[in-house]
Amino acid sequence: MAAFSRRVLWSFSHLLRQSAPLLYRSHVFKLFRGSWHRVLSMGLGAAVCAIPVGQRSEPALSNEYLIKRAAALVTDSTQTLLSQTTYALIDSLTEYTKAVYTLLSLQKKYTSLLDKMNSSEQSAVWQVMIGARVQMKKLQEEYLKYEASWARAVSLSEMAAEAAYQAGADHASVTVKNHIQLVQIQVQETRELALRAEALLAASQSEEIMKTITEDKNNPADAGSPVSSLSEDVPEAYLRED
Repeated sequence: MAAFSRRVLWSFSHLLRQSAPLLYRSHVFKLFRGSWHRVLSMGLGAAVCAIPVGQRSEPALSNEYLIKRAAALVTDSTQTLLSQTTYALIDSLTEYTKAVYTLLSLQKKYTSLLDKMNSSEQSAVWQVMIGARVQMKKLQEEYLKYEASWARAVSLSEMAAEAAYQAGADHASVTVKNHIQLVQIQVQETRELALRAEALLAASQSEEIMKTITEDKNNPADAGSPVSSLSEDVPEAYLRED
């Protein structure tokens, strides 16, 4: 019985020695795997903690910063509107000025040839001049419409500049104020060219009227002719300003 017990104990000990390396390797592998995860987590955490928080370039999203940013965006939008309306106004004023000079040129030619044309020629020239004047009035209405839009854009830009100043966005406020001054100068220069053309046209029309009156006095027999009637009836409508 004792011998049998010794054999059983020896077999059990031998089996335990054979299985021990496997158990040992499994235990070491589990231990290494757990340690690796802990080391990796600690390394990443140390790396994140190493970033200097105090050196971030983004400004703090405070209420003051957000208001300044919004005010700057408003000034950018109003400057875009002001630039576009200024371009439209200057372009339409330029086209109107060209139309005035075209009518002025026709007016001068008509006045210089007034005593050299017969009734049919004068009537034909009048029709051309009336068409030129209709085109000029159309362009005048167009530039007046753009002028109203431009004036509203200037007003909005002035309010945006004031809002930016009150919000502390001094750079945006100064920028939009300078822009307003620049476009005002540009529009004023273009408007002066149009006014000069209008003054020349008015002087030419006065010269034509005086010459027509002189021609009628020198040729009383033609007072009842179609040309004389045209010279009396058309100038009033031709010279009338809206």
